[in-house]
Amino acid sequence: MPGRIRVEKEGALGWLIFDHPERRNAISHEMWEALPKAAQAFADDPDVRVVVLRGAGEVAFVSGADISEFEGRRTGGAAASVYEEATGRAFGALANLDRPVLAMIHGFCVGGGLATALAADLRYAADDALFAIPAARLGLAYHPGGVEALERLVGPAAAKEILFTARRYTAAEAQALGLVNRVFPKAELEASVRELAADIAVNAPLTIQSVKTLVRELGREGAARDRAAMTESIRRCFESSDYQEGVRAFLEKRPPRFQGR
Repeated sequence: MPGRIRVEKEGALGWLIFDHPERRNAISHEMWEALPKAAQAFADDPDVRVVVLRGAGEVAFVSGADISEFEGRRTGGAAASVYEEATGRAFGALANLDRPVLAMIHGFCVGGGLATALAADLRYAADDALFAIPAARLGLAYHPGGVEALERLVGPAAAKEILFTARRYTAAEAQALGLVNRVFPKAELEASVRELAADIAVNAPLTIQSVKTLVRELGREGAARDRAAMTESIRRCFESSDYQEGVRAFLEKRPPRFQGR
């Protein structure tokens, strides 16, 4: 079975589910190709305010790319390049969503699974989560975008340790390194992430989009920053109906009702 990407919607929350439990949710080539389409479905839905990534079942978030495909799809420079292009499109589709993306991680989060989690804005883990990038034990090169995302999150020294040793890190170790925002008991993970996602979903979408734009651009070298995009994101907030609603709600001592416009 090649596995599949499932998309579900619950009110303002969109769920993107890696469904390949017989292989611990390893991502097949078909799943890599399906990820951008799933992300676009959420991008096109104005009712979805927050997207949550999760693995099917109780064993894994994503245990990595499906190694059973490597000899056929990832051997030789040309084949490897095609495969890397597919994974790059998948990671980019998640990273470039204009709304918050949360990774809800339990069990194995390994290789391509960790790279997928790094494409999210926030990562929350169960206390049984295990993190690793085993590229050095497989002899393959890791995607430059994945190395960059890892290095930005944990720093160059910790990134090198993770990649050089290929060892597994516990949830507590991952939190100490900065890989995850918070760790919860496994039984409380889903309820806790739902609560966090709901808290985000009621806030002003244009403000959150602006934050994502600013963080992305400020992470680039000065000359490469899109200052026009940053300025535009700020202008949209101050000229929005949501800004007027936020001020009125504060003065009237009531919760605001943001519409994203």
